[in-house]
Amino acid sequence: MVSAIAWKNKKVVMLDQSRLPAEVRFIECADYRLVAEGIKKLWIRGAPAIGIAAAMGIALGAKEIKAAGFDEFMERLEPICSAMLSTRPTAVNIKWAVDRLKKTLLAHREKSVAKLKKMLVDEAKRILDEDIAVNRAIGKFGAELIRDGDTVLTHCNAGALATGGYGTATAPMLFARDQGKRIRVFADETRPVLQGARLTTWELAQEGIPVTLITDNSAGALMRRGEIDLVIVGTDRTVRNGDVANKIGTYTVAVLAREHSIPFYIAAPLSSIDLSIPTGDQIPIEERDPSEVTCIYGRVRTEDNVCSWGSVQIAPEGISVKNMAFDVTPHRYITGIITEKGIFRPGDIKNIMKKPEKGTRGGAFVPPVRR
Repeated sequence: MVSAIAWKNKKVVMLDQSRLPAEVRFIECADYRLVAEGIKKLWIRGAPAIGIAAAMGIALGAKEIKAAGFDEFMERLEPICSAMLSTRPTAVNIKWAVDRLKKTLLAHREKSVAKLKKMLVDEAKRILDEDIAVNRAIGKFGAELIRDGDTVLTHCNAGALATGGYGTATAPMLFARDQGKRIRVFADETRPVLQGARLTTWELAQEGIPVTLITDNSAGALMRRGEIDLVIVGTDRTVRNGDVANKIGTYTVAVLAREHSIPFYIAAPLSSIDLSIPTGDQIPIEERDPSEVTCIYGRVRTEDNVCSWGSVQIAPEGISVKNMAFDVTPHRYITGIITEKGIFRPGDIKNIMKKPEKGTRGGAFVPPVRR
């Protein structure tokens, strides 16, 4: 399983996912600005992974700070935190990571600046390790929802590449496979950046899970023919009432699943749950460069018959484009939310920090009866 991000030799090393699957290239970042650029340019993407990247980027930037004491150190750290927070607004994991690092520092304000810098590195590494454990827990709970012989539909990429390792939406599939269940996966291509086509299919094929790539507008037809048993997708932000922001097109899949009585599940680590926002209407939705829609970036053949990286225009020059990176799926379309603490009904997600009653798990979630 390829790691999307690591801390090696006092640098942040990330897999350049914009080049996958044609090229496996790792980028070494010795400066926090390069980490921020990597998040913006989708060298690294996926809510948990960019939270980890932001934490490591802050730790990297802190190494260069010269300060006499705690207050001066925090003052000079603030622009670095702001640089990370400004990269991508929809995923809450970046803010979660920044808040966690600041909380760690505030709890040890009596320490020397040198020790504070080391604590940031240690905490960033801990966030990475914890994310892998969280994903495995999501996989264990989510596998209970998958039956032998099931075909699962997923949208975008919520695998190991989008996390510290193992994935969120793909984790139940991996656990089900390890339990001996025979499963198949349909992966939406996920326009316009094609994370499903480029990344999800690549990951699942490496894991030996039968995967079939479909166009984004094929899901409804396959559901109508009875070829999809359940849907599992990831999330960039889940709010208090259970509404979810995920890659653009998720809402469409959820509506289609409801129409065809197919369970629709969200795989959501606690780091992506934002109880400070009451409903999905308040989630900021990132809009990206129009060229992601008007052009397809990948390997192209030049006039001298040499393949290289380039961009192919597929729409008229100067055409108006609205490129929303995410949409919001209302909680009424969501069957259950799979977390590291269990499976919750969307209406119960607001209670996720409470200790469950004895004998219950995840808001006493009961999977629906399936055909």
